[in-house]
Amino acid sequence: MELSLWSLIYSVSAVSCLILISYTIYTIFLHPLAKYPGPLLARLTDLHSTYHAVHGDRHLEFQRLHSIYGPIVRFGPNSLSFNSSVALRDIYGVKSNVRKARFYEAFWANKHAASTHSVIDKQMHARKRRVLSQAFSDAAIRAAEKYILVHVREFCENLGGGETKHLRDGRGVIVQGDGTATFRQPVNFADQANYLTFDTLGDLCFGKSFNMLLRPDNRFAIDLIGNAARRHLICGTYLPLHEYHLDKWLFRQIAAGRERYMQYSRLQAAERMSLSSSTAGDKGSKEERKDFFYHLTHAIDPNTGERGFPSPTELWAESNLLIIAGSDTTSTALAATVHYLLHSPRAMEKLTQEVFEVFPLSDELSGGVERITGQSASSIKLPYLRACLDEAMRLSPSVPGLLPREVMPGGATIDGVDIPAGTIVGVPHYTLHRNARYYERVDEYWPERWLVGATIAGGVVTREAVDKAVGAFCPFSIGARGCIGKGTSDIASNTPRSATEKNFEDDQSPNSVSLLTDRLITHRRSGLHTTHHRPGPYYLPV
Repeated sequence: MELSLWSLIYSVSAVSCLILISYTIYTIFLHPLAKYPGPLLARLTDLHSTYHAVHGDRHLEFQRLHSIYGPIVRFGPNSLSFNSSVALRDIYGVKSNVRKARFYEAFWANKHAASTHSVIDKQMHARKRRVLSQAFSDAAIRAAEKYILVHVREFCENLGGGETKHLRDGRGVIVQGDGTATFRQPVNFADQANYLTFDTLGDLCFGKSFNMLLRPDNRFAIDLIGNAARRHLICGTYLPLHEYHLDKWLFRQIAAGRERYMQYSRLQAAERMSLSSSTAGDKGSKEERKDFFYHLTHAIDPNTGERGFPSPTELWAESNLLIIAGSDTTSTALAATVHYLLHSPRAMEKLTQEVFEVFPLSDELSGGVERITGQSASSIKLPYLRACLDEAMRLSPSVPGLLPREVMPGGATIDGVDIPAGTIVGVPHYTLHRNARYYERVDEYWPERWLVGATIAGGVVTREAVDKAVGAFCPFSIGARGCIGKGTSDIASNTPRSATEKNFEDDQSPNSVSLLTDRLITHRRSGLHTTHHRPGPYYLPV
């Protein structure tokens, strides 16, 4: 009996070793992607990507790999990463023969709760997007501007608040005639940007603010979203973690945070659906507010004439998308822009001049854009502000990693290379945005690179250079699966940035500023501070 047991163990071990050796030989030498370079571990297992997803540096790893192996990198047994603007369009363009990879299954709360963002089937996505686009029409966005301005005023008040200290000959302040100067306690700008975007998205999506700018006890949801997004990325890179619920054992805190977020988003959707029901049943009640959720519940598919989102489960899935995608991308863009401006006095001076030319009086912007200028916020032209935002999103894109796509039957030609069906492909945004083929002085903050006729270090920016930069720019992705809420995000980023510039002179407190490095992308709650309120002197340390 003992001999038989050992024989069984030896046999199982021998077979396992044979399978492992055979798999390794096939994957490294015989696989259809064997000719493409990449690190050995990545070519053998997707756990290489999972490791970097856990550590939050996956975007940096893509950049490192492309710097070593060139424009095409095999980052998984069946996965290729491309680093070119041609590949960007070949993969994400409208006519590309790809679909979303199974990576997105990790985003589903259940198999019936795929949102416009995470649904894989192309026809189902087209139906969802046709309906959702009605909530992001020009008219709907213009109607939302007044709600954005309410929260911008609260945002500016928070930045100007804090305890006031009187310092004598203090480092970092300019001493007044009486030997004293007013110094405000630093305010964490990244946190305030999060609160602003959350409150704004609450108003726009669910008809109510989350009141994070005004009430600290409401801010717990931000951490829940961080856990949910991180869990989605980790499990998406290695689906068995999602399929067998292994994340609940290996990443308990992250998984628990994600579950709490799902409960939170379900509650928000349920409360908003309840409001719709009560309004519809009460003829004497006031008209239901036409927020995004209103459009989701009332929209009709223009192709079929059917109701767009007929089930509560679908509405819940879309509310998950609206909260995460809307708040995270906008707050990242806003915080990144302020960070780079604080470290670029040249750009700050130009932006200040542009904003003051459009809004000569300090209270104009917060008083209402349309009332002062006769134009909506979406139509006012602030080209240098737009360039500042684009340059910040180039250096610190909200989605820095790779959005995976699966090549469909028939294969695909990507950047001149034939790729077989079933291959996972993508372009990492962070890496492409720092590709010297498309951007001069690639690691430096130069908003001028987006403006024809401007100068960068003495050289004039040509139309060809701008077109090349735009062709490689993808902070919201591109094509049919690109960000549907880009217009709303633009307004939600432009308006508070203008108001901040108008009402405050931004400053870095010498002993309190925490420099935001490239990890701003994955750890956005780093310290970014403003200290001095207009008018009066301000100090920008060398």
